[in-house]
Amino acid sequence: MGRFEASLREPGLRVIAEIKRRSPSAGDLRPDADPRRIAASYADAGAAAISVLVDERFAGSWADLRAARAATDAPLLAKGFFSSVDDLRTAKEAGADAVLVLLRDLDDAQARALLVEAERLHLDTLVEAHDADELTRAIALPAPVVGVNARDLSTFAIDRDAQLALLATIPDDRVVIAESGIESRAQGAAAELAGADAILVGSTLMRAADPAAKLTELSARPLVKVCGLTREEDVAAAAEAGADLLGFVLALESPRAAARVLPVPETTLAVAVWVGEAGESDAELDQVHTVEAGRVRGREATIYRRGEAVARLLDLPWGEDDPEHWPRAAAADGRIVLAGGLGPENVAAAIEAVRPWAVDASSSLESAPGVKDPARVRAYVEAANR
Repeated sequence: MGRFEASLREPGLRVIAEIKRRSPSAGDLRPDADPRRIAASYADAGAAAISVLVDERFAGSWADLRAARAATDAPLLAKGFFSSVDDLRTAKEAGADAVLVLLRDLDDAQARALLVEAERLHLDTLVEAHDADELTRAIALPAPVVGVNARDLSTFAIDRDAQLALLATIPDDRVVIAESGIESRAQGAAAELAGADAILVGSTLMRAADPAAKLTELSARPLVKVCGLTREEDVAAAAEAGADLLGFVLALESPRAAARVLPVPETTLAVAVWVGEAGESDAELDQVHTVEAGRVRGREATIYRRGEAVARLLDLPWGEDDPEHWPRAAAADGRIVLAGGLGPENVAAAIEAVRPWAVDASSSLESAPGVKDPARVRAYVEAANR
């Protein structure tokens, strides 16, 4: 295992930040990009690795990889349409720690030969698949680092749902990377919850006014959830404020019960909130609270993706306080969503004390049950992201 793979095996969702001047699907992104400056800024912003396009169709070259290598000691992925061992030798000479192996363009014998040569050169590999057949091939090779590209390189169409479904099928012993189509922190989280260890982001970063700042935004935790939404205008206000997760309570006993899960922007994730067991909805995630006699809900909940538990929500007892809530949450294992009495005034302190995967607020952001105050929503999201 080399530096590239080792970096991606570290805890938490990792980000591979890409340097590319243009995209065949989107055209020019940043024609004057300086790979030396951008690589250094990506490394300073915490990129797990840096992908460098060396193919002329992306306005890249091997000189770009050499420039990036001169600017940083971060792991570098050489990305191109490689088909020969000579390509890998050139990548090694130019400073790469890893190379892309694109199954779309290779048969199994060719791919296996590249993996053997990469190992001989002490290069890691990212074996990329787009569909189920290619993913089966990648797993069988066997490839230790597997990427699933949401973009069809023949049509350039993005299908994130298909990508997420494939990610969820990859064995746990592989490093799993979600490639393409990620524009927001919530979309990165969706890939994480489907099984991705890392996301590879290129166009979104290169379009940003400050690529390194955008990288920091995508990788930052905790995620921010606004719950108890019942109106379309409140969904819009929460999304505009920068919330990642939008919650809809589907328990009829709640004063914040919603008739249904409302449409949400594709850059966010909808969460359906239930008590006892989940029903049917259009939400990406289900938050299922325990049942507690005499109360609308129990204080804890499990968050599921397609029926698989992916996180725990730790809340206060309904209508009560608990001075040990934050310390208990800080000691809990796994992905923790912290809820209970959070608002603009205390969410930053809660994050500092607990370091949760996400924070969740509802009643403190309201002007009336189920009606959000846009100013308080904005203040809460800003405080959580500070």
